Amino acid sequence: MRRLTSTVVVVAGDAAGDVVAGLDGLHNVRAIPRGERGPAEVTELAGRSAATYVVHDADPLADVAAAWAAYFDGTGITGGLEVAVEAALGELRAGRLVLPDYYLVLDPDGLAETWRHWWLGVLAGAAPVRVVPVHASSAAVAAELGRLSAGRWWPADLEGWLRGLPRVVPDLAGLPGGGGVVV
Repeated sequence: MRRLTSTVVVVAGDAAGDVVAGLDGLHNVRAIPRGERGPAEVTELAGRSAATYVVHDADPLADVAAAWAAYFDGTGITGGLEVAVEAALGELRAGRLVLPDYYLVLDPDGLAETWRHWWLGVLAGAAPVRVVPVHASSAAVAAELGRLSAGRWWPADLEGWLRGLPRVVPDLAGLPGGGGVVV
């Protein structure tokens, strides 16, 4: 699974597209609002950028996140999470999608509980400094770019981590002693 030369930042949450668009014109930042583009097209554009930061709102794990939330909210279809995981792994392996260096999550306190557990439990539990809550504004996101710190990358066994998501219980996700995994 490849990584890009720029620092890739996904902005997630309500109004993410508007926040990303508001970053256009910043020095050393390539802002790519998703708009009508698919995640693979955004990844392709990001891969051609020489900017220090590439910021977009096309989360490569969006379908996995939605399926995980639906699974634990009881609204998902049987096998939906597993299908989303395998599809994401296929796209990541093929290089059509790339995991970002960071997720900036807009106003997580306003998110539904299961979604908050996804961002601040599941993802932050896998790579703690790679998921950062931030106020939902372009100015706040721009300020946060300069404060991003290095830390552990996503799990080395990405396939095992993603395939284990059906056992990661929302209320326990990201907690010490197993990351919320129930066996």
